[in-house]
Amino acid sequence: MFFDPANHRHPAFREGMRDILAVAPGIWAWGLMTGVAMVQSGLSVDVATAMTVLVYAGSSQLAATPMMAAGAPFWVVIATAFCVNLRFVVFSMHLRQYLMPWPRWQRMCVGYMTADLSYVMFVKRFPHPATDPEGQRAEMAYLSGNVFLNWFGWQIASLVGVFMASHIPGSWGLGFAGVLALVGVMCSLSDTPLRRVSAGVSGAAAVAAFALPLKLNIVVGIAAAVAMCLLLERTALADKEAQA
Repeated sequence: MFFDPANHRHPAFREGMRDILAVAPGIWAWGLMTGVAMVQSGLSVDVATAMTVLVYAGSSQLAATPMMAAGAPFWVVIATAFCVNLRFVVFSMHLRQYLMPWPRWQRMCVGYMTADLSYVMFVKRFPHPATDPEGQRAEMAYLSGNVFLNWFGWQIASLVGVFMASHIPGSWGLGFAGVLALVGVMCSLSDTPLRRVSAGVSGAAAVAAFALPLKLNIVVGIAAAVAMCLLLERTALADKEAQA
C-alpha cells in the first residue's frame, strides 16, 4: 500500500488523499468524540488507546463501549461488534476482484484500513476493476492515499479525545455530536429503497427493544434489518423469476 514507493509516487495517490480530505473534518470530529466517549464511559486510557489503534471502527467502538462499561459478558461485546461490522464482509467481497493481483500483505493492510467512505469513494472512482497493470496500479495508489489519510486523521483525533477526555465537560454534548455524525453518514449512504427500509426497520426494532439489558437492543436492531433485507431480496428475486 502506501509503504510501496510506487504507490505514493503515482498521481492517483494524491487524488485519493484529496477526495477524502473533503469529508475529513467530519471524520475527525467523529474520531474525537469516540475517544472522549470511550474514556467517559469508564474505559481506562490504556484500553481506549489500544481499542483506537487495533479496532479502528468507530461504530463498533461506540456500540461496544457502553457494554464494556456495564460489565457485559465478553461474548456479548464481541457479538455486537461483529454484527455492527458485518458490512465489511460485503465490502471485502466486492474489493476482492480489485485486489487479488496484489501481494497478501497489501490486501491485509487494505482490509484493516478501509473504512466506509473510503470504500464508497473508491468504487465510485473505479466502478470496474482494471485488467491492465497500469490501471491496477492507479487503483491501488488511489486507495492507498485515501485510506492512509483517513486512518491517520482518525487516529490523531481519537487519541486526542482519549487523552483530553478528563478536560472536556459533559455539558459540551459531544455524545450527541457523535449521534449526529452517525446520522449524517447513514443518510449519505441510504441512497436505495432497500437501504432506507433497512435503516427504518433497524431503528424501530432498536427502540422497541430498548428495555433489554446490556444494550442488546442494538443487536436486535441489526438482526431485524438483516432479516428484512434478506426477505425483500428473496421476494424481489422470486418476482423476477416469475416474470421470466
